[in-house]
Amino acid sequence: MSLSDPIADMLTRLRNAGRVGMSHVKIRSSKVCRGIAKVLKDEGYIKDYDVIDDGQQGVLRVALKYSRTGEHAISEIRRVSKPGCRVYRSKEDLPNVLGGLGIVIVSTSKGVVSDRKCRQDNVGGEVLCTVS
Repeated sequence: MSLSDPIADMLTRLRNAGRVGMSHVKIRSSKVCRGIAKVLKDEGYIKDYDVIDDGQQGVLRVALKYSRTGEHAISEIRRVSKPGCRVYRSKEDLPNVLGGLGIVIVSTSKGVVSDRKCRQDNVGGEVLCTVS
């Protein structure tokens, strides 16, 4: 089965696993998905992730993070740039999520990074998703 949008598949799996309270979720691995997982870990939205070699493209195993009351750390995760309509922004035009409390994940020439790192490195790129 071919997958036309692996990023949307990853975000949907994270969203659904958080809603039902799973501790881990398995996602098809790709460079972009690994980059998104790294940003989510660095920003504190997930506990950890690792790549499991299955002889093909691999599988990402993501450990989800919850609060003491059992609420998922990711309250909302939304895809912005889609295969049919790409969204590119300069560092000045990046969206501000929840007044700076959320993050924007951007694919740049320096890899997949958060909006804070984009502003720090003075680069723009394709806006992949927003997380709050």
